[in-house]
Amino acid sequence: MSKAFDNIRVIDTTHVLAGPFASYQMAVLGAEVIKVESPEEPDQARMQGSDRSLNDMGMGTAFMAQASNKKTMALDLKTEAGVEAMKRLIQTADVFVENYRPGAFDALGLGYEEMSRLNPGLIYCSISAFGSTGPRREQTAYDAVIQAFSGMMAMTGHGDGKPLKSGAPVVDYATGTTAAYAISAALFQREREGGKGQFIDVSMLDVATILCSSHLTGYLWNGKHPEQKGNVFPFATIGYYHASDAPMMISASNLPQQRRLWTALGREDMIKTDNNQRLDAHAEEAEVLTSIIGTMSADYWEKFLQERGIPAARVRRLEESIADPHIASRKLLHKHDAPDSPVDGLTVPVAGFIMSDSHSEINLPPQPVGAQTAELLQELGYTQEEIDAMQKLGATN
Repeated sequence: MSKAFDNIRVIDTTHVLAGPFASYQMAVLGAEVIKVESPEEPDQARMQGSDRSLNDMGMGTAFMAQASNKKTMALDLKTEAGVEAMKRLIQTADVFVENYRPGAFDALGLGYEEMSRLNPGLIYCSISAFGSTGPRREQTAYDAVIQAFSGMMAMTGHGDGKPLKSGAPVVDYATGTTAAYAISAALFQREREGGKGQFIDVSMLDVATILCSSHLTGYLWNGKHPEQKGNVFPFATIGYYHASDAPMMISASNLPQQRRLWTALGREDMIKTDNNQRLDAHAEEAEVLTSIIGTMSADYWEKFLQERGIPAARVRRLEESIADPHIASRKLLHKHDAPDSPVDGLTVPVAGFIMSDSHSEINLPPQPVGAQTAELLQELGYTQEEIDAMQKLGATN
């Protein structure tokens, strides 16, 4: 079966999480992704993760989460030979992705204008903290800094005025997903419009702002700033409640759901006919729900409410969630069978969707720095003598 991105070559010079995740999402759908790193200063995520020994090997779990299905090539772009090799590589590519400070690749002679002259069909995606335009374009940041800047962190917390970041690096992964979507759209447009490529400018701040869309729109309409509410929602029938043994979330969001909830609990007297009534009765409803939910276990309530069409779930730790049989049924996780690799047995997430005719698939485990350098340089026409000379100059490993 063919893959959505079969015969698409992606050159990935990104590092950390957002950029590598963008190319990873293309790799699991068949794209040939070549990860290019400096031989002396590779992707910093290689040295980060939950296993110190893997970090020391340059195969940290933070890196490997989005490194499968990628060939690796080592080029020092501070050398003339490294830049020349990159230009040759870009001439063979459909997509080029970078996430350095805006202007850095232009200074190397590898900016979009020059590369589009070498390869008019190239989709050139630049990912940065604040985007390639605007007064903050040269500032750098990571996920947590963008959460702080965007307002996301200030509106998250328990109402005590202490900002709280998300437990997962949601801006990084949302940025990677956004970039993959933008690249896909550009490839689609290229097919329709004569093969011309284009430049894509992805800003982490833009993505974080989009993630706050409903809050932002409300604020711009009536000036009501989204304040910290912890696990409290405007309606009491959506919220965090403690069962007799564990916490859980209940989400009887709309009017029919809240009717089913109160009916199931034998409290038809609490049913409201419009949302304004629900807003006004928040305190009373929360008190009633707290007293009822506390009488039985979280597992009991989860089953009881779900059977009656009311979304509910006990709060689970990650290890319990991923052990649920439903996760296995979705083929969301892939366990590498790579006996000759130090990452044999590594399990990684694949993609958050299923396509009927283009299955996401992993067939190559994460690679050490520059594992396919010689092979790829030879493909570009370099002789062994030229490769040896580049190694002596430090242009490659």
